[in-house]
Amino acid sequence: MGSKQRENPAVPAAIRAALPGILLVMFLGALDQTVMAAALPTVAGDLRGLDQMPAIITGYLVAATAAMPLTGKLGDAFGRKRVLQASLVLFVVGAVLCGLAQSVPELIAFRALQGIGGGGLMIGAQAIIGELVSPRERGRFLGIIGVAYIVAAVVGPLAGGAVVDRLSWRWIFYGYVPVGLAALAVVSLALHLPAPPRGRRIDYGGAALLSLAIVSIILLCSVGNYAGPPWLVPVLAVAAAASLAGWLLTARLAADPIVPLALFRDPAFTIPTAISFLLGFAMFAAVSYLPAFLQVGMGLTATASGAMLIALVASILLTMAASGLLITRTGRYKQYPIAGTLLAAPGMWLFSTLDSTSSLLLVLVAMLLLGLGIGLVMQVMVLVVQNSVELRDLGAATSAVTFLRQVGSSVGVAVLGSLITVRFAAAIPAGLAVQLGDRINALTPKMLAELPEADRSAVAVAFGQALPPAFGYAAIVLAIAFVLTLSLPERELRTTAHSDAGQGHSNPSPPPQGGSDD
Repeated sequence: MGSKQRENPAVPAAIRAALPGILLVMFLGALDQTVMAAALPTVAGDLRGLDQMPAIITGYLVAATAAMPLTGKLGDAFGRKRVLQASLVLFVVGAVLCGLAQSVPELIAFRALQGIGGGGLMIGAQAIIGELVSPRERGRFLGIIGVAYIVAAVVGPLAGGAVVDRLSWRWIFYGYVPVGLAALAVVSLALHLPAPPRGRRIDYGGAALLSLAIVSIILLCSVGNYAGPPWLVPVLAVAAAASLAGWLLTARLAADPIVPLALFRDPAFTIPTAISFLLGFAMFAAVSYLPAFLQVGMGLTATASGAMLIALVASILLTMAASGLLITRTGRYKQYPIAGTLLAAPGMWLFSTLDSTSSLLLVLVAMLLLGLGIGLVMQVMVLVVQNSVELRDLGAATSAVTFLRQVGSSVGVAVLGSLITVRFAAAIPAGLAVQLGDRINALTPKMLAELPEADRSAVAVAFGQALPPAFGYAAIVLAIAFVLTLSLPERELRTTAHSDAGQGHSNPSPPPQGGSDD
């Protein structure tokens, strides 16, 4: 009995040593989203690029998304610790450069560099947990890992708003430096993983083609935000189609492709990745544009809008931790994504009913519904995918599900951003648009407060008309995700970790397709 307790402690020794570093990495990744959400309208306005706000968001997301498949595969081949360390360095360097940016194009470029590191952080931390903790036990670790997100959820929006209101938005990026260096030190000293297998080759050509396809698709979705040359759309369409076809060809021919196509034959991989794409589309649109609506459309300060976001993120964490504990106890997971999408869809729909005169109580109710629903879905998709693959494909599979969620996020921000930009330009009175001139792209909450009451009200009404309908489309996307959850396979969760295989423990493969699916 004693030996069994030592072999299966409440927290295995490897994960216990690695957990502080993993928590710091996750905190850093989560903090970047929550801090920037509240500060983004001011950042874009200060650099005279309010109309380019979607590009600031998509610049980071495109880079993070494009980097994910290669990052996951590099971790499989050369060790997840090394890749995580490199990602931390890129993230910190990118943050410093963002703080020094003097224009929107510079900020977009530096956010892209930071995004390459950010993509590695998201994949690396989740793949490390997937290697060290069995799927059956991973549920209860969602509660422990949720601590990082809880702190980021509380500190991020308030800190972002407070820094913008009292200092300069540049200090947001400079603040990443000590946190990033601390995470790098802890990961370097405390994280110990089994040595990766030797002799694996990386399909760099396939990685380049896949990245080009994703970048082209996202930029194609974003063209509505900019007055580009008429040839841009057909060029992007051809680039997207050609690179996607090229990637599919290399994936068939390469001995060890970036994302093995065989994974897509298993519904326990295909359905969760599809749900993740739809969830990313809807979720990130809400997180990205809600602060802008609260500040420009409803007149809240950056600090106040950041405080409102706490309700959204905290409710995500509540159901994420609770469902994780229940999954560990029962071994069943399918009911949580079904219930989650049923909650999230009406929550998102409520946002589509808002305008500049809406009650903050209605906003809060919508945030709670959306957050409680998302928390029941997001990490369960990663769990299902990691339970369905072997160790050699763990990084590739983890990157695929997170990668497609980021693709959904990028496409969602781009598509809805285009819609919002067009609607705002059409809704604002022509006389006021002429009067404001270039200042219309530099409308920060502080500048809005300096406008005459009538002009300020007209801008708020225009923004209130432009943004909420976009959330109606996001609600439809969540309804489609609900339909997919009904077909989600439910398989027995493995009780051994992948890392146990190197220590003499059995590590059975998941059941064959259809073996124990519902």
